[in-house]
Amino acid sequence: MNILIVEDETGLAEAIGAILRREGYQTDIANDGQMGLQLALIGNYDCILLDIMLPKMNGLDVLSYLRVKEIETPVLLLTARSETEDKIKGLDCGADDYLTKPFSMGELLARIRAMTRRKVITPDINPRYGDITLDIKKGEILCGAGSVVLGRKEFQMMEMLISNAGQIVTKEQFVTKIWGSNDESEYNNVEVYISFLRKKLSMLHSTVQIKTRRGIGYCLDGAK
Repeated sequence: MNILIVEDETGLAEAIGAILRREGYQTDIANDGQMGLQLALIGNYDCILLDIMLPKMNGLDVLSYLRVKEIETPVLLLTARSETEDKIKGLDCGADDYLTKPFSMGELLARIRAMTRRKVITPDINPRYGDITLDIKKGEILCGAGSVVLGRKEFQMMEMLISNAGQIVTKEQFVTKIWGSNDESEYNNVEVYISFLRKKLSMLHSTVQIKTRRGIGYCLDGAK
């Protein structure tokens, strides 16, 4: 399994690379955004670790360009604690997850395992509920003549909600299936992504709503 590390802190990049190689991964390292983008465009990577604050080209611009070029390699953003807005922008640009510095190598490895073992299964029929449809190939949510691109986790969560229409999907179910663990520290991420999905449904003027069942989980409502 091949991983690209785009990180301008040379010591950190080398440390991550050494640990990943001990775990059996192959790694390439880029210390600036331009080189990271070049490698990501020509290489066959299973995962990209992408710092946001990079010389020559910042990580968000790298990520946006990759998604425009329809490169769907899972991307884990590496962020500083003060970069809350950048985290949101990164997820909107198509990042699959983020990890706040400083982080433990154990947590990094767990995130990588979760991201690389998830395979998107493409069904023959695009999932539907009420006035919305999930376009599997394009990764979009459709409503009438409108459409909005979903990030990987947003798509997975909406797919779970539609597949369990009429039932409540618990936070535990989201965390276990999408983040690959049952760590309570991930529960806030569920709320963040639910918020993103609600905003996108509102943008499409959909009649479908994501209802909160306090203390239990979430379910869809609004099908006619």
